Amino acid sequence: MANRDSGSSSLGTLLAGAVLGAAGLAWWLYTKAEERQQNTRQQRSLRLSRLAEHEEQVFDPSMDGGAVQETDLQDKVQQLNQAIDDVRRQLESLSPQG
Repeated sequence: MANRDSGSSSLGTLLAGAVLGAAGLAWWLYTKAEERQQNTRQQRSLRLSRLAEHEEQVFDPSMDGGAVQETDLQDKVQQLNQAIDDVRRQLESLSPQG
């Protein structure tokens, strides 16, 4: 009977160790996943701040070259408006006069 108690307590100890090991592994995996999510958030935030900073530099009229960029933009808008007018005239010429 002593042998049976010894085996039973060994099995209980083994099960308790397995449960504690599984809990420890689960906790470690959880913390690693949280760290990865935090790193991802930080990298995303850094990329967004760099992008915003870059956009401010590109479209900041107070910086050198701002007037040139604004002139280029105005020229492109004018070219686009002319192209739209050309297409409108072509469509009008194709439509039947009724």
